[in-house]
Amino acid sequence: MIRKMNWLSRTWLVILLAGMLAAPAAASGQAPKGAIRVPASSISDRVADGITGEVAGSIHAGDAGGDAQSREEEQREREQEKRDREQELRDREQEKKDRELEKRDREQELYDNALEAVDEARWEKAAAKFDKVSKGGGPRADAALYWKAYAFNRLGRRDDALATLGELGRTYPQSRWLKDAKALEVEVRQSTGQAVRPENETDEDLKVIAINGLQHTDPERAVPLLEKVLQGSGSPKLKQRALFVLAQTGSPQAREAMARIARGQSNPDLQRKAVEYLGLFGEKESRQVLADIYAGSSDVDVKRSILRSFMVAGDRERLLAAARGEKVVELRREAIRQLGVLGAQPELWQLYQNESSVEIKEQILQAMFVAGNAEKLIELTRTEKVPELRRKAIRNLGLLGSQRAGEALVALYGNEKDAEVRREVLNSFFLQGNVKALIEVARKETDPGLKKTAVQKLSLMNTKEATDFLMEILNK
Repeated sequence: MIRKMNWLSRTWLVILLAGMLAAPAAASGQAPKGAIRVPASSISDRVADGITGEVAGSIHAGDAGGDAQSREEEQREREQEKRDREQELRDREQEKKDRELEKRDREQELYDNALEAVDEARWEKAAAKFDKVSKGGGPRADAALYWKAYAFNRLGRRDDALATLGELGRTYPQSRWLKDAKALEVEVRQSTGQAVRPENETDEDLKVIAINGLQHTDPERAVPLLEKVLQGSGSPKLKQRALFVLAQTGSPQAREAMARIARGQSNPDLQRKAVEYLGLFGEKESRQVLADIYAGSSDVDVKRSILRSFMVAGDRERLLAAARGEKVVELRREAIRQLGVLGAQPELWQLYQNESSVEIKEQILQAMFVAGNAEKLIELTRTEKVPELRRKAIRNLGLLGSQRAGEALVALYGNEKDAEVRREVLNSFFLQGNVKALIEVARKETDPGLKKTAVQKLSLMNTKEATDFLMEILNK
């Protein structure tokens, strides 16, 4: 606008000068000697036309600049909308995965409750729960059919037991429970069909006592007997006890037997238990067995169990290798989680620096929180360029709740210009329970939106200090 006014001033100045030069000639009626006679109005008109053209060009350029700025703003908005859509798609995909995990967890919980009913000889309840699991069609459905048949057999319902075993074979012809099912079928056909009362189940109770005794006397000699128990149709309690004793034996023979079960030469329940015990009781050789099984398996559940066993064994090296190189994202995330549980701060920071996936980086940030790595989270709140990762680091820093984290968040709020980042810091103050920091913001913040957010957070905090401040606002 200033430039336009300057050009207008120049226009009138030139017109004025032209008029002054033309005035004497106009007064005498003659042009100066040697001069070309040009009317004053013509001079002023030409100058005005030239300057007006210049001004018009300038205005047009200004409009073009405004259009360019508007286009840039529209482009930024489109890019933000694109990022929002991509984030929404990622959120939906994650929600879908979370729902699947929740469904699987519910099924596993029901399955575990049914196994507890078997251990407690509550056969009717066990059969009903296993029936629900089998009808769900999930990954435990074939196992549930086996144990439902087992419960029917204990109730003396031989026909129901055989029918259920037949359903297992027809519905899941590749099930790893078929071997157990064949052993159970033989037992059912040999039985009298009489209901077996819990108080009369002395044989299995004696076997558990005998297994416990072998653990403390001659475990090496017991290995073949324990394997026989594991291959039979005993209860989960009996088989798990036999497996527990086998794992603690520590001999090469016992370790090889455990390895066979962990590789899948038994039912999936025993396989997972074998993996767990190899991590819990095993030494270097046992961890190598687990690593070999992991490399050769395509079963996500088995591999997840092995990763957890590596955590129990404190094997950071193998967890880091899985976190780096595993192709299945779900397993990468599991390896990262277990590194967090181990408190593997250097390994997690190394992973974060070399990772390009935002989704995986979010998981690493979560693991860094679990590991209590406040210093690196503080660093990322200042240096991370990806907005969602920076917000995640701020949020996790708030969840840590330490004094060092609180001081870092206060400093970040004071130095930060971005309103959205500052709003995330306010949320972290709330997560920390940092009433003092929120009151300070509510008193001094000049941005009405941020000030309102701080007061809203304080209204949710049931402390005397927060209540006193809210009363102070009301009394103004």
